[in-house]
Amino acid sequence: MPDARQRYDFPTRGFLTKAERWLYPGGRPNGLARLLNRGWAIVHGSGLLPRRYVTLEVPGRRTGRMLSFPLVVADYEGEGFLVSMLGERSSWVRNVGAAGGRAVLRHGRREAVRLEEVDPDARAPIVRRYLSLAPGPRAFIPVDRDAPLEDFQKVAPQVPVFRVRSDLKRTQQ
Repeated sequence: MPDARQRYDFPTRGFLTKAERWLYPGGRPNGLARLLNRGWAIVHGSGLLPRRYVTLEVPGRRTGRMLSFPLVVADYEGEGFLVSMLGERSSWVRNVGAAGGRAVLRHGRREAVRLEEVDPDARAPIVRRYLSLAPGPRAFIPVDRDAPLEDFQKVAPQVPVFRVRSDLKRTQQ
């Protein structure tokens, strides 16, 4: 089991894992990954897939332009959580921070939400649930989805997790 600081220093298994890691060299999407993400953002936001597939809309931290990111909502103990497979340097994580946690989730309709970062000590079971729902992140989070919770606790501080709260103060469009 690699140390959490060695996030990208673990063996890759299988063609899909290697392809996913090729799409995100150094934890950043290449041109093809950006194109695929745009397409998946449309599909996730359409409402045609199961409810856990959503599109996060958040203003860019530098341009202020609304950006869309296809994500998976991990349900745990009756609440929804967004997990960053690429860690703290992920664009959507940095943009959410700059926006004060305010964003919009789209799945057939738009819902104004507030994203609250989860304490690192409480992230492990949420990350485990996330890996059981979303196959793509398995190439980037160095824990097997069936591993014991203790293994998840080692890497959880490196994986940003946000609780999704409905933002009733903002107008839904």
